[in-house]
Amino acid sequence: MNAYNQLKSELQTELKNVLDYWTRHTLDKEYGGFVGRINHFNKIIPQASKGIILNTRILWSFSAASNYLNTKEHQPICDKAFYYLKTYFNDDDHKGVFWELDYTGNPLNKRKQVYAQAFTIYALSEYYLFSKNEEAKNWAIEIFNLLEKHAKDNINLGYFEAFHQDWSPIEDMRLSDKDMNASKTMNTHLHVLEAYTTLLKIHDTPTLRSSLKMLIDLFLEKFLNKNHHYDLFFDDQWNLLSNTVSYGHDIEAAWLIIEAAKALNNKDLIDRTEAIAVKVANTFLEEAIDTDGAVLNEKNLTTNHVDTDKHWWPQVEALIGLKYANDLNPDEKYINASLKIWEYTKKHLIDHQNGEWFFRVSKTGKVYTEEDKVSMWKAPYHTSRAFILLNT
Repeated sequence: MNAYNQLKSELQTELKNVLDYWTRHTLDKEYGGFVGRINHFNKIIPQASKGIILNTRILWSFSAASNYLNTKEHQPICDKAFYYLKTYFNDDDHKGVFWELDYTGNPLNKRKQVYAQAFTIYALSEYYLFSKNEEAKNWAIEIFNLLEKHAKDNINLGYFEAFHQDWSPIEDMRLSDKDMNASKTMNTHLHVLEAYTTLLKIHDTPTLRSSLKMLIDLFLEKFLNKNHHYDLFFDDQWNLLSNTVSYGHDIEAAWLIIEAAKALNNKDLIDRTEAIAVKVANTFLEEAIDTDGAVLNEKNLTTNHVDTDKHWWPQVEALIGLKYANDLNPDEKYINASLKIWEYTKKHLIDHQNGEWFFRVSKTGKVYTEEDKVSMWKAPYHTSRAFILLNT
């Protein structure tokens, strides 16, 4: 356990390192808010567009760190992030948030991605817990009501993936070019669940409780399969469309669903989600860990092809998920696996020269230099959350 305590201490230090990096390098002093891209070599990409996911994750990360550290040191960043979201990403005409802006703050992509609305609720709720800014709380509730009105499937349950700006149906619902065009996805539902779990802390209503319970039930009954993986893509009627295992999403879902059940204070759901989390974690240890100790990206079950790249975020989600498993069912295997993941991460994924973390490395540890340090999908959220939760 001394080694594990050392891991937690190093994570505490790394939290400071990551917050310092984003404070020093990402403020857009010319156009406001935060820069849209910084490349592998730590160079700002001029006139890069600005994505809602990056900006909400910045707000969440600095707000959560401020709540954890009980400090006002990062309040200027939190306030800056909130006001940029409110001023530029907020859709005054149809409500909700835009997907993407140009570098000056003009909308480039006005589509309503449910994933984006969820992250906005998540960030605003955490920011309210820090700032007690009623405007943030009210906006989070407004977006929640929008999702319940426009995105919720009251017939087959769950939430549809995406809409046009005016919340009318859209044909191409993909979150990114890498995703399948499916109307219901595990990834989006996971982050709606995550957002509603935090929103419940500041807006405890029967409607929210009912929707959060529905989400937990869907993870237990629709997404979870008999092999203790979470299936990823479905049609309207919950027919499975994909046959891929995402190891990072498996271990992330395991602990997030427990937190949702705890938020509802539902003993039956807590017991069920905890039992499943241990099974998911055990399967994860058997299948997701490479010979070098790091977490593999994903596996296609049709072709048996394994993506052996090591992305930054599954490593830290594994640290959280394995901690939960060990708390529930103490076993040295969870600790030992965590120590190996962290050693690999320190050696191959943390950029000790320029700061922050690399996006991904190959099986041999070679860094993909075409990937960015800061981008639409590269933010301090996964890392800062792990640093906080492993020391809480």
